[in-house]
Amino acid sequence: MFCWLIAYPLGSLFIRIPASQPNFKHIFNVLVSTFFFIPVLRVPFGFVQLLASIFGTYFLAARIKGPNMPWIVFAFVMGHLTTNHAIRAMNETALETFEITGPQMIMTMKLTMFAWNVFDGRRPAEDLDKWQIQKRVTKYPTLLEFLGFSFYFPSILCGPYIDYASYMSLIDGSLFKTASGKAKIPSKRTIPNGRKRVAYRKMLSGLLFLGIFAVLNPKFHYGIFLTPWFLTLNLFQRITLLQLCGFVERCKYYASWTLSEGAIILTGYGFTGYDLSGESLWEGAANVRFLNIEFPPNFKVVLDSWNISTNVWLRECVYKRVTPKGKKPGFKSSVLTSLTSAFWHGIAFGYYLTFVFGAFVTTAARLCRAGFRPLVLPPPGAPTTTAKRVYDILGTVVTVLLVNYATMPFILLDLKDSLEGWRQFGWYGFWMVGSALVFFFAGGSQYLHRLQKQQEKSAESVGRIVDKKNEMSRTPGTPLVVPPLENAAAELLLKEQN
Repeated sequence: MFCWLIAYPLGSLFIRIPASQPNFKHIFNVLVSTFFFIPVLRVPFGFVQLLASIFGTYFLAARIKGPNMPWIVFAFVMGHLTTNHAIRAMNETALETFEITGPQMIMTMKLTMFAWNVFDGRRPAEDLDKWQIQKRVTKYPTLLEFLGFSFYFPSILCGPYIDYASYMSLIDGSLFKTASGKAKIPSKRTIPNGRKRVAYRKMLSGLLFLGIFAVLNPKFHYGIFLTPWFLTLNLFQRITLLQLCGFVERCKYYASWTLSEGAIILTGYGFTGYDLSGESLWEGAANVRFLNIEFPPNFKVVLDSWNISTNVWLRECVYKRVTPKGKKPGFKSSVLTSLTSAFWHGIAFGYYLTFVFGAFVTTAARLCRAGFRPLVLPPPGAPTTTAKRVYDILGTVVTVLLVNYATMPFILLDLKDSLEGWRQFGWYGFWMVGSALVFFFAGGSQYLHRLQKQQEKSAESVGRIVDKKNEMSRTPGTPLVVPPLENAAAELLLKEQN
């Protein structure tokens, strides 16, 4: 808490270092991070281990020129992290105990992403996508620049990490000059106004989430599912309580990421331009979107809104890289990405249960969206229908139920406890996902595809009938008006067919 809160005034100092003195900014980052790890958190050996990963990555990425360089760096950094995860597990270190694996997880994302950015900088631009072109590193950094980047202090403890290109745009001030916006800069200052207002709102929000967690977590947490009292509840009560416990458990993540985001904004990072009224926008440092997590329309929105920087890392360093060139990512890419995420989190079985199950949920959700959603979409220009509203509500309810079910092992960690926890809820997540997958792979996809084709033909027929009736009824010389397809048109089609 001390490190998070003191990062706010330190961020205000950092941004006052002129862009003409970039080395001072790099040194500032290194000194503040050293202050965090050694005198405050008292993990000097952990700090040395971070340095080992940093120096190793710096020299490996510079010396190895072949296409395997990013994978070698990945194996080196991830192997180091996994070793420390194993040591923590063998020592049975409590999750409440701070040690170096947390910051090392952030450093692993940062260093492996850097390796891929360097690799992309050595490739022809026509072989890269838009994101890779924006983030590639064409000029290798000096050691001081790399240390400043690695030890960027507001995100060193819990993220979100920052890629090298974005870091350098913050250092030289080009972030403020190149960010797109439809309104003119309302100030002659290089640094946009409104930064402090947004940052301190984030701080208050983070403290609010922290207060909710501190007050409610002793009574509402995933561990209560293993107590004798919980066994006295019926299945409906258990499932209802699960949703509350899931929210409370997430509040600690909302708190840490939101507090970190505010400190990052104070350093100037996160600026994304201006809105139409001229207010500055600071959305680039967000690592979580609270409303999208608690009220998600579908599972993809949850994945895109939770631990956002980690999702970007998994997408750019794993999901897209394991997919053969010229092919679309499929189930194999999803499973490998989920396993990497679990591997990155630690060696506890709970992580693997959550992420492997999450891969199946993602597949089932994708099939449901492709199969059912086109059947309830209203025609272009027509108002939304009752079927579409019901579809949206069911999508949110099902997603929330699956999110809280899937994340239970992530918190319980132990294999036996995780399976027992799932058993206490009648394995409802497996029934939901399993039945959906059986339906689609047993011919459901083809059946829904046929229904979609029939619906398209019916819509085309209705359109022709409406055009014909308009042509017959309109006054000669007046323009033809085609109204949106509505129930009346559908009834007209039935009469014509009869």
